[in-house]
Amino acid sequence: MQVIAESCCILLIELIKTLGGLVDWRHKPPRVLIRYKMNEKFSRLNQYRSMWVFVFFDLPTETKKERKAASGFRKELLNDGFSMFQFSIYMRFCASRENADVHTRRVKFSLPENGHVGILNITDKQFGMMEMFVGQKETATEKPTQQLELF
Repeated sequence: MQVIAESCCILLIELIKTLGGLVDWRHKPPRVLIRYKMNEKFSRLNQYRSMWVFVFFDLPTETKKERKAASGFRKELLNDGFSMFQFSIYMRFCASRENADVHTRRVKFSLPENGHVGILNITDKQFGMMEMFVGQKETATEKPTQQLELF
């Protein structure tokens, strides 16, 4: 049993070294010091990992009940962190695909009975390639701010 434990420790130490860590043998048990390398490919806010969720909708507003349902849907989007991009287009930045899936499910849960609703998920890289115009003048696209995720 002792031999198995020692061989597992040796394998673990070799794995730590290959990942860029250091083993400090001055302490008992030895301390492992890991240096985190911020590689663009595995960065937490990578442009290919972070997502934008767009919700497009065209809801009827002819009766009082339909107007109430449309405004309720719009308020649910705002409460979920979406911001208005155009009159019937709302968008939200999500740090990961999993987070985007959560907000997509919330939108699906709050769908009104009537009307057309579309949901589009795109990467931050794709969003950055969007060209924006006000009239005939080109404007700069919004750059996402650093957002914290609390677990």
